[in-house]
Amino acid sequence: MRDQVHRAAHRKEEVLSRLHFSPVPVFGLGNWIPSVLYSWSCSGHNCGLSQAVFTSTDWKMPVIVKRLDARYDWLMGHWRQRNHLIDAGDGCEPTTFVEGAVAWVSEGNCSYYTKVKAMAQSKAAGVLVYAHPGHPIQDMNCVGEECYTALGIPAAMVHLEPSVTQALRNGQLVNVSFQSTPSPNFFIGIDHQGALSEMGWFLYPSFEFLNWQAQWFDFYSGLQTVLRDSALVVPVFNKVQMQGERGAVVTVDIPIDMVQFDILELDTSLSCPTRRDDSCAPWDHTVQLFVCCDHFGPYCNMELGRWITAFHRGSGRWITDVSPLMPLLNNGRCTFTMKTAPWAKAWVSSLNLRFRRTNHSADYSETLHPFTLMSLYSGGTFDKDYNKRFQPIKFTVPASAKKVELYAVITGHGSDENGCGEFCVTSHHFLINGVFNNTQRFDSAGSALGCAMRVGEGAVPNEHGTWLYGRGGWCDGLQVDPWRVDVTKQLDMSGTEANTLRYFGLYDGKDPNPSRDPGTITMSSYLVFYK
Repeated sequence: MRDQVHRAAHRKEEVLSRLHFSPVPVFGLGNWIPSVLYSWSCSGHNCGLSQAVFTSTDWKMPVIVKRLDARYDWLMGHWRQRNHLIDAGDGCEPTTFVEGAVAWVSEGNCSYYTKVKAMAQSKAAGVLVYAHPGHPIQDMNCVGEECYTALGIPAAMVHLEPSVTQALRNGQLVNVSFQSTPSPNFFIGIDHQGALSEMGWFLYPSFEFLNWQAQWFDFYSGLQTVLRDSALVVPVFNKVQMQGERGAVVTVDIPIDMVQFDILELDTSLSCPTRRDDSCAPWDHTVQLFVCCDHFGPYCNMELGRWITAFHRGSGRWITDVSPLMPLLNNGRCTFTMKTAPWAKAWVSSLNLRFRRTNHSADYSETLHPFTLMSLYSGGTFDKDYNKRFQPIKFTVPASAKKVELYAVITGHGSDENGCGEFCVTSHHFLINGVFNNTQRFDSAGSALGCAMRVGEGAVPNEHGTWLYGRGGWCDGLQVDPWRVDVTKQLDMSGTEANTLRYFGLYDGKDPNPSRDPGTITMSSYLVFYK
């Protein structure tokens, strides 16, 4: 166990000093911990008892054994409620007599991948690999390129049960079903503030999930320190339920003299209707914040911020720097709308605007401030016509501008045959004056741990589903970071000559051309002018 923790931990000694294991059964602890573990009882990948149930007409009682399902991110097939069980030897070669049944195979003689592939080719409904006497059951996993082959059937490992093997050898009919029996939780956390915390869902048996939760505790503690910095705080939402077409809507007063500030931050939290994870929405959805300060002006209902909800976990809290968008708050009274998919379950949203200065000791009169925006492109369906929809934009720089910045928030969603736009690597190009190619590329999209590696930045850890995978510009349970590029030197700043800007998005260096189910690119993009 210690070796596993060492492999999972990034800062080994620090993490080890924060883990506490109890070899005593829960009922024998004799303190407050059993009450917590039993009240947080659950069934799933980090708690509950996953079991295989064998029955036969010649038995008076069913035989129930522990099972360890193969890695979720390798085999995503689901067990049928009730199946015949057929002895398939070591399962290393396809056979004709297991079609429609669960194959009962021994460990050894070939890899787990080979066994499952052979049984999938044999049209088995699933595979149960049993360990030899005295051997532990193990985490069944793929290796390297094997992981990219979709096999389509479930598999699990169990201990050898002699009565099952004997019945099959005697030609008796054996059926198998699958269940998860609720149990006390196996893990609880205590954060830096001393509050009890759930640990979420362990997608496969690894101490990495403990480490990710510890990283998130560190992130959240650091966030509390940042929130103590001096700032003018304007409350917008305070634990307001967000759901349906309307979402959460409020009108608030904004500081009139914003020129005294050059930083605008969104302090945002998304939580579940109760403090328990089991009350959280089961799917990830995009959350967008829109603002309108002048119903007759050009900036009404523009996007101010974007987040992605967690998979069946809460709560997340983040600070997002949106300083270039301060011109959107161009009036003393603004209406804010935060919304997600109208069919999604409710989230509870809180939002504060934080106005700050960059450096209190510097000569603030020299600080540049954004004074106007030019809206650019807004994405769309990522198909063969995607780039045909965007025309070049010609513009002159305002005479008073001293700096120009490209600002964009881009995320890819949906999944065609290439996984686009959620799980494929796309690139987004803003070509200025035919020479300067400003590119945002989502290199981690589709990677196995792309989003798990961002827990230290605030990604909510140990969610349900495939939260670990890298995505196209976003992660579950995290804010979407704006992309900012200073393009001042790429432009004619004289105010008399026109500049040209063109946008295009590519998959694998080419125009997208999916054959089915094209994804979408959701984008807000601006040129920001400073003086």
